[in-house]
Amino acid sequence: MSDKIKEVGVLESTFKRKILKNGLNLYVYSTPKFKTTTFCLFIHQDLARQTATKTALLPFVMKRGNKSFPTSRSLSLFLEDLYGTDMGGDILKRGETQILQFFMETINPKYTHGEDVLKIGLAAFKDMILNPLIEDEGFKIDYVKQEKDTLKRNIESLYNDKFNYVVERCFQEMCKDEAFSIYRYGNVKDLDVIDNKNLYLYYQYCLTHCPIDIFVLGDVNEDEIEQLTEEMFSFERKDNKRVETKFVSKIIQEPNYVEEKQNINQGKLAMGFRTNTRYSDDDYYALMVYNGILGGGTHSKLFQNVREKASLAYYAFSRLEKTKGLMLISSGIDFDDKDEALEIIKQQLEDIQVGKISDYEFDSTIKSLTNSFKEAADNPSMIISLYLDGIINGVQKSAEEIIGKLQKVTKDDVRNVAQKICLDTVFFLNKK
Repeated sequence: MSDKIKEVGVLESTFKRKILKNGLNLYVYSTPKFKTTTFCLFIHQDLARQTATKTALLPFVMKRGNKSFPTSRSLSLFLEDLYGTDMGGDILKRGETQILQFFMETINPKYTHGEDVLKIGLAAFKDMILNPLIEDEGFKIDYVKQEKDTLKRNIESLYNDKFNYVVERCFQEMCKDEAFSIYRYGNVKDLDVIDNKNLYLYYQYCLTHCPIDIFVLGDVNEDEIEQLTEEMFSFERKDNKRVETKFVSKIIQEPNYVEEKQNINQGKLAMGFRTNTRYSDDDYYALMVYNGILGGGTHSKLFQNVREKASLAYYAFSRLEKTKGLMLISSGIDFDDKDEALEIIKQQLEDIQVGKISDYEFDSTIKSLTNSFKEAADNPSMIISLYLDGIINGVQKSAEEIIGKLQKVTKDDVRNVAQKICLDTVFFLNKK
């Protein structure tokens, strides 16, 4: 093993890190647990208004074709012949970081009667990322035009998806002066100034300057994977820019109330909170339990008291945005029930603050969280996603370690972390 191999964090039995010659981070987890090998490449960029739409457009243009496979159909046929290999791209938002994600999952070579699926598949994966189809000193013009139209429809479709629209709008209002308010797919107005040339130049900048992580997970030989990846991804790079998300700690004296009116049949209520707890803080595990007790399932206070007992909500849940330190409560209610719903929801928050937590709520939450992380430990993409979150937030914990931390949380820990949570914004989508 190379001297440049470093154990990362506390995960000595999982991912091992190597810094490639051009500065890319390679994380390899060799395990016989899975019959497939999963590759993920992440390009990190600051979430910023001037680049968000271009960043969001890139993975969809890249998927359309490259020099080896100039059409989506030619690539699909190739992957189908390669034992049903799956390959694609997407855009992620983690706090105030926007991430281009490219992924490939292929069968382990030991099940292919000697065919070097790994090398063949990785070469195609590399082509999608490094060898795009070039036309007139930029990406293929038709592909850019078509994917701009698709991205425009995706952005506009959020308005019709009231469930997610309210969540997005609440975050936009509470973080209006912060980068987190930017939608992960950017905005329609910026599409007009994007063409095949400036998009290609921007992509070259990202490849050259943005931090890049490559993950490999499966029953692989670490030395062989390192050598193969070094060969495939040896493109020239320059100094990495620093990409990071800002954590905001706030004590809110007076929450912001925002109401919007549309032609809708059901009211949508969203409440945004500052948790004032970082993902890397010791009491983050207590915050996870807090969120589970509050609105993490059918056992939760929101479900039992707002939806079932009071019959005020069609749905009611809470969720955490761990990288940014936010929590959101969302509920679908009748228009006239807003004030009563708010009152009962606030009562649930107050109950946890004073330690009114039943054994059923507490034990069910620990069990639910434990099961979810056990499932994560059996899913390659979720293992990688969890580790990526750790890299972004500066702390690495395996699913098993997180389970161990959760099972040490007490009701007092939950009550203590509840004291730090502040209501920032209430957003209500009302009828016209």
